[in-house]
Amino acid sequence: MISAPEALDRLREGNRRFVEDARDGSVATPERRIELAAGQAPFAIILGCSDSRVPAEMVFDQGLGDLFVIRVAGNIVASSQVGSVEFAAARYGTPLVVVLGHTQCGAILGTLEELQQPSDRQSALLYSIVSRVRPHVEALLATELRHDPPALVRQAVRANIQASVDHLSHGSAIIEELVETKGLLIVGAEYDLETGLVDFFEARPWPQWRR
Repeated sequence: MISAPEALDRLREGNRRFVEDARDGSVATPERRIELAAGQAPFAIILGCSDSRVPAEMVFDQGLGDLFVIRVAGNIVASSQVGSVEFAAARYGTPLVVVLGHTQCGAILGTLEELQQPSDRQSALLYSIVSRVRPHVEALLATELRHDPPALVRQAVRANIQASVDHLSHGSAIIEELVETKGLLIVGAEYDLETGLVDFFEARPWPQWRR
């Protein structure tokens, strides 16, 4: 299995091909499908939004067996998502987790609308998504960003991505151990719907093993 930095570079390179429309045409051959029938070893885990415009395999130009993809509206982190990350990281030794949000996220827009104009007609299940996003974006409405809706949405999207990264990093004993002992790396990233580019958040320092 490749290292976390190598996995990150591989995603960057794949996204470059996607943006330049120079995608690899051999990512899903019959031979590869047969090979994978015996098992898998994905090099990255992607916790992404369910938005139809952000299919992770296409955005990163990866093929069958390359990515372990978990998709949920608003790339939120609940118990099932944490368990899925635990499963892939522990079972397959996958070294990298990317929380992939995107510009103009509907879950973020819906949450901001709910905070500004509460509705009593929203379903309880839909509201469960809003309630997950709300703590991470509510404080922004108390800043000057409330007067600049586009900037507010941009900051809210990024705040929600970072909150999911933090939750994964500190919400599971198994994941914390893998970070400390195996070099598992968890990063946030934002996909731009207009340009196709993925911006990786790298404010966090590399783990001790990388230094």
